[in-house]
Amino acid sequence: MTLAFSPAAEQRIDDLVKRYPDRQGALIPVLYVAQREFGYLTSEALALVARRLDLPETKVLTTATFYTMLRKRPVGRYHLQICHNVACYLRGSDELVAVAKKKLGIGMGETTPDKLFTLEGVECLAACGTAPALQVNEDYHEDMTPEQLERLIDELRAASRSGGGA
Repeated sequence: MTLAFSPAAEQRIDDLVKRYPDRQGALIPVLYVAQREFGYLTSEALALVARRLDLPETKVLTTATFYTMLRKRPVGRYHLQICHNVACYLRGSDELVAVAKKKLGIGMGETTPDKLFTLEGVECLAACGTAPALQVNEDYHEDMTPEQLERLIDELRAASRSGGGA
């Protein structure tokens, strides 16, 4: 089976391409469309983006591998990314990592067996003034404490059991 974008994704890509002076300018937004469409960026999805934008596959691959927000492997329903850059580290991101590992029972770069959570460290979430910061899917959480993180994880678990959440 050949990978293809849905009609809605194709329309979104058409709209994006019109916004940029050339197709390469639309690459990152189109990679986001592919990520939303397929869950993560497989080699087939990257090749599809390259064909769709008429760009070399190497350009698409190097762009996709450079940015941490572009996923190259499946993640859990809740993608928990904790910033470990200097400002966040100095304000306690290492404590957040320890709490998340213990509460979720997984290490960095791992996904819980129920596929609910993936835990990752990221280089910078651009929230130095409100460090430490973390991101769950597209939602930022700043000035986080270990206690707040524990509550957040509990709330996300509860939301998934009740059918809510991301």
